[in-house]
Amino acid sequence: MNRKLSRDKTMELLFGMTLSKDTTEEAIEGFLENYEGDIKEIDLTYVKQALIGIENNKEAIDKIITENLHNWKLDRVPKVNLSILRLATYELLYDEQVPRAVVINEALEITRRYSDEKSVSFINGVLDKIDSAE
Repeated sequence: MNRKLSRDKTMELLFGMTLSKDTTEEAIEGFLENYEGDIKEIDLTYVKQALIGIENNKEAIDKIITENLHNWKLDRVPKVNLSILRLATYELLYDEQVPRAVVINEALEITRRYSDEKSVSFINGVLDKIDSAE
């Protein structure tokens, strides 16, 4: 199983849920029905745990993100960047299996793939603040 790919797919599902308002179960079901790659490469346990963890702790995660935004409001953060921040913040706060440096590095790699270079600096700054506060 590929954790990097699993994290990527988790962010995509999280982003999709932000737009569609699907539940975690609906998002995972749709993903399983439509995924065209080798599903064995995806760590579905990680994907489900992360999505459920983010859903169950969304208020706390968003509060921490908001506290670490500089001159930004949460509702102005582009949805793709918010999805990346939520996933990384969840991992920093609730997933002790992933080293903190790996969480931040992976979030920046995802940002490079799905967003722009300014967003990489923005997300790095927010996650550094969150990591320093913990």
